[in-house]
Amino acid sequence: MTASELGIGVLILLSGFLSMAAGIGVLRFPDVLTRLHAATKPQVLGLAVVLLAIVLRVPTWGVLSTVVLIMTFQLLTQPMTAHMLGRAAYRSDFVRRDLLIEDDLGRDIAEHEHDDAPDGSHEGREGDPAR
Repeated sequence: MTASELGIGVLILLSGFLSMAAGIGVLRFPDVLTRLHAATKPQVLGLAVVLLAIVLRVPTWGVLSTVVLIMTFQLLTQPMTAHMLGRAAYRSDFVRRDLLIEDDLGRDIAEHEHDDAPDGSHEGREGDPAR
């Protein structure tokens, strides 16, 4: 076994550990926001590590370009997906507000609603997405 093969094996084991940590976090954490954190952070890093192992094992331009594309799309979509899921969970009351240290989104929503409708009503307005 060469040093290169040993390094690739360590990278694959690290990737497996990170993926396992993400799975355990999703099962163990108490609410949607912390589960999203556990699902996205180690999963993206685990994917990056296993893709690095693939590039080290098969160092060709075709593999490198494919790995760069995979990682680029993962880095572009994963944070946005987690953000949108977190906002949807917040707006549909699937968030444990007692676990929030600071509720910035709640404050921003309240300010926006206050600025939108001074009388507190949203009905009957032109272009209102709530209609």
